[in-house]
Amino acid sequence: VQLQASGGGLVQAGGSLSLSCVVSGRIFSNYAVGWFRQAPGKERKFVANINLSSGSTVYTDSVKGRFTLSRDNAKNTVYLQMNDLKPEDTAVYYCAARYSGVTMVPSSYAYWGQGTLVTVSS
Repeated sequence: VQLQASGGGLVQAGGSLSLSCVVSGRIFSNYAVGWFRQAPGKERKFVANINLSSGSTVYTDSVKGRFTLSRDNAKNTVYLQMNDLKPEDTAVYYCAARYSGVTMVPSSYAYWGQGTLVTVSS
């Protein structure tokens, strides 16, 4: 299983970005894809998770109402739409996959993509 994240960039506070995560390889319908972010000098933290089969989503409190996860199973792609971005959203964003279930623990995800940098200026 391989994941490829893209879409990061520089945006002003209040702006929007859309991240994409293309998943390839032997993916079963019950897989879940999560997004995590890591700011400089800080630990990697959970952002959101989507079940590829049901489409059910979970968000960390700080992004609820601003970030939206969606998936296009035909394209094996998960999207993270980020609106009303804030400087504290600045981080390297990673997508990761695991078989079944929702968890916010990074070590529970078996597969990781490379990160994409999101920088929000004030």
